Amino acid sequence: MMPLAYLCDFDGTVSPHDIGAAIAERFSRDGEAARVPELAAWRAGRLGHRALTEAQCAVMRATESEALEFTRGFTLDPAFAPFARAALAGGDSVMVVSEGFDFYVRDQLARAGLAELPWAANALIFGADGAVEPRFPFADPACDACGNCKAAHVRRSRARGFHTVLVGDGDSDRHGALEADTVLARGSLLEWCRAEGVVHTAVRNFADVSAWAREAALLRRDDQRNDGRPGRPLRAAGWGRT
Repeated sequence: MMPLAYLCDFDGTVSPHDIGAAIAERFSRDGEAARVPELAAWRAGRLGHRALTEAQCAVMRATESEALEFTRGFTLDPAFAPFARAALAGGDSVMVVSEGFDFYVRDQLARAGLAELPWAANALIFGADGAVEPRFPFADPACDACGNCKAAHVRRSRARGFHTVLVGDGDSDRHGALEADTVLARGSLLEWCRAEGVVHTAVRNFADVSAWAREAALLRRDDQRNDGRPGRPLRAAGWGRT
C-alpha cells in the first residue's frame, strides 16, 4: 500500500485551542474583532475566511513580541508530537496546514521539538505602528473561500504518491475534506461531514488519530502479506471513501 500523508489543521486540532481567534479578540479594542459584521456573514456561509481574516486584522493592533508572548500561553495536543514522530518513522508524511498565522504555528512547532515538520499558514506582517496585515501565500486565485487552500495541499500530496488523510475540526477544512482520500474529523467538521454524507472517521484528539494510524498500519501489513489480495477490510479503520 502507498504511504500516508497526514495533513493536519492547526487551530482546534494540533492545538486544542483556536489561537487565531484568541489573538483577534485579545488584540482588538474591547474584543472588536469578534464583532465585525463579516463574522456573521462568514458563519452564515456568505463570506470566505480570507475576507473575515482581513476584516479582523484591520481592527487589531499588536507588536510581534506582544503577540508571541500571548500565543505562548497555549500548547499543542500532548499526543501530537508522539504521533508525528511515529508517522515519520514509519515512512509516512505529516504536514500542518493552517488558516491561522505563520508566526505562532512556527513557534509552537519549534517549542514542541518539531521545527523540521513542514507547515503552511497565512502570514501576518507586523507594522511599526502596531497595525497588522494578513497575507495569503497559499491561496487559490480562483477561489476566495480560504486564505490557505487545503484542497491544493491534498492534491499536491496525492500527486507525490501518498494516500491523503485530512485531520481537521472546522469550516476551513471542508474543501480539503472533499479532496482527501480519508477524513479524520472532530468539532464542526464532524457535524458537517455527517450532514453532507462525507465519509469520515470521528476523532476526539491525536490520541485517537494515533490509534487510527496504528490500525491502518496493521491493515497495510495484512495487505502486503497477502501479495495485494484483500486481507481485513480497509474500511475497518475508516480508510478512504466509499
